[in-house]
Amino acid sequence: MDVNASDWLVPTVDAELDACSNYTEAWLWLSSLQPAYLGFISVVGLVGNGLVLCVFYLQRKPCTVADVYLGNLAAADLVMMTCLPFWAVTIARGYQWDFGEVLCKLVNVAISMNYICSVLFLMLVSVDRYLALVKPMRTSRLRRAAWAKRICLGIWSLGFLITLPTLFFRTLMFVEDPGVDACILAYPHPAWRLHHNITRNVFGFLIPVLVVAYCTCHIVVELSDRGVLWFPGVRAERKATYLVLAVLAVFLFCWTPHQAMLFLDTLDYFQVTPGCLWGHVLDIGIQLSTYLAYSNSAVNPFLFVIVGKHFRRRAKEVFGKTLNPWSKDMSYLTVSFTSINRLNETQRISIDHLKKSGLKETIS
Repeated sequence: MDVNASDWLVPTVDAELDACSNYTEAWLWLSSLQPAYLGFISVVGLVGNGLVLCVFYLQRKPCTVADVYLGNLAAADLVMMTCLPFWAVTIARGYQWDFGEVLCKLVNVAISMNYICSVLFLMLVSVDRYLALVKPMRTSRLRRAAWAKRICLGIWSLGFLITLPTLFFRTLMFVEDPGVDACILAYPHPAWRLHHNITRNVFGFLIPVLVVAYCTCHIVVELSDRGVLWFPGVRAERKATYLVLAVLAVFLFCWTPHQAMLFLDTLDYFQVTPGCLWGHVLDIGIQLSTYLAYSNSAVNPFLFVIVGKHFRRRAKEVFGKTLNPWSKDMSYLTVSFTSINRLNETQRISIDHLKKSGLKETIS
């Protein structure tokens, strides 16, 4: 019996040791891909979110409540894209942070705020679509642009408060093994890691997703009801809702794996799944899921263009005038030249008439 047990145990241990020895190779391979990937999504996200904000800011029509929330979502994504190049450079230099301790704190606070604020803005825009389609006859302060701006200010403040531990505990520290000055999250007690994971899982995902799921279920029911289209303005609200649903779906696709990894990391804190192999798989999984989550900020602008018909129309109006600023002047000049030509033609006809009348001396 003991012989059989040892026969099974030895291959298991050998496999685990092989996995642990291959961990460094896997990490180096992942680190070699990260700088290029972060640089790519940063460029795409900066351009895309910048254009989205320009459309919302330069459009003539007043912003709706959904525009306010989606504009703040684009602003949060833009902040994220601004911060990622710092980490692209750092990873390319072997995790050597050369930007000082102040930027070490601020960059990571901004990245953490992006996630919290993004999911809360998406929750609010989902609630707005719920009120617009499911409760179209009810008037609510939540459907006023002025109140939406105040709520957004509160969301930014809440995101900053939630990320205060990052501000306090992110620091620049020399790490002996790689021999670099690394920007790390140095918690004073391991329990802070548990607090970080639970806060993100519960307040940054579970509660907002439950609210979004409730609103989305009712929205889908209303979208399938053709009778609701007879209400004034509901047809336009319906078109805008498709954009919101697409943004929500992509958000869940990009961020759910990261939330699952945080939950598994919490289980690892309680040593529910001990072992070298599990710890290394979890480390790699958290890295991969994190960068999938970051890509959400670069994808959102494309959803505005692909799904949002109203947004495309507004973008054409804004950038059509921006890219052709001389259109009004050219139209004015065209009208002026036409008027002058008509005046000259009239004068020419008058002169010919006078010549025929023998009054050449009068006009010479």
